[in-house]
Amino acid sequence: MAKSSKRKTPAETDERPEPAPRRLPGRGVLRRWVLRGVLGVAGAVLFLVLLFSFFNPPTNIYQLQESARLGGIEREWADWDDIAPVMARSVVAAEDANFCLHWGFDMRAIRAAIAEGGNRGASTISQQVVKNVYLWHGRNWGRKAMEGMLTPLVELFWSKRRILEVYLNVAEFDEGVFGVQAAARHYFGVDAANLTPVQAARLASVLPDPKGRSAARPGPVVRRKAAQVLDGAETIRRDGRAACFED
Repeated sequence: MAKSSKRKTPAETDERPEPAPRRLPGRGVLRRWVLRGVLGVAGAVLFLVLLFSFFNPPTNIYQLQESARLGGIEREWADWDDIAPVMARSVVAAEDANFCLHWGFDMRAIRAAIAEGGNRGASTISQQVVKNVYLWHGRNWGRKAMEGMLTPLVELFWSKRRILEVYLNVAEFDEGVFGVQAAARHYFGVDAANLTPVQAARLASVLPDPKGRSAARPGPVVRRKAAQVLDGAETIRRDGRAACFED
């Protein structure tokens, strides 16, 4: 008699089918998570830009680094009304004479810097505020790219007066001396509100090299630069290039 060829079931053979391989998330799911991450970062950046348009920014990365290196820094915030008007005009004349005319980038200065082989600085006051408040010091393309993205946002949501007020309070005027109030006391023993035109011009003249220049003991370079700043501060007052932060 022939044997039955009936196939046994898995239960009869005590065998179980192999589990199906786990599928990786599809491209659509991955794209959604990437989009959420990008939107989250963009939202956080926008929040910080809006926040500091009303509230004074706390200590920044560079100040923390200098505080750790030096064992402390001098820093004191001065509101706009507690800063001599000539000080604001002086830093604009020294650092960014077209401050009231551009939207964050001075294309004329950038073209001049390129023509001179990159030896001339072209950063506006707005760019320097972004670097000091949100980023870190250093020459690398990553930081410059972030600076380039943040500067238009700051120009969009901050007034020119607010940009200049923050700049005057975060700029370094001597090693470990940050802000115009601390600088005025450090160099001249006065408050920022009582700075004379000469004192303001000297403070503005040390900004390109605060560790190598002194406003109290000015060398030939600072004296020459301060004379130019004195003239420039008066010029931008007369021709209206100070109107965006004085009116």
